[in-house]
Amino acid sequence: MTNLIHTGNKARTSSHNRSTQISIQDISGTLAGVLGRQLLGSIVDKSPRSVLRWVNGETTPTSEDERRLRNAYQVYALLSSEEGDHTIRAWFMGMNPQLEDHSPAEALAEDRARDVMVAARAFINGA
Repeated sequence: MTNLIHTGNKARTSSHNRSTQISIQDISGTLAGVLGRQLLGSIVDKSPRSVLRWVNGETTPTSEDERRLRNAYQVYALLSSEEGDHTIRAWFMGMNPQLEDHSPAEALAEDRARDVMVAARAFINGA
């Protein structure tokens, strides 16, 4: 049991580190590739075209959009330590009982990043 907790903490720290060290263009590209531009746009309340501009480096997101992108990426990084991209996309889209049956994407759009991270940890731990 101690090893599982230790591994969980390591994954948490690693996902935080990854989300702070990677460029916002790379974050946008990774998330757009996994989640799709439409879903990512809904998380940050922007059009898929705006997301594409970020991915291509044509524009940069506002600081508020960057915060939401980094939060979403931190959740993605945590989940990717245990799950594949197909499962991660489905998890972001699906109703989640830990989020009052809202999807994690909806909760992130509502600035509930902490709740989403708790739900992601529970998912990884099989709760």
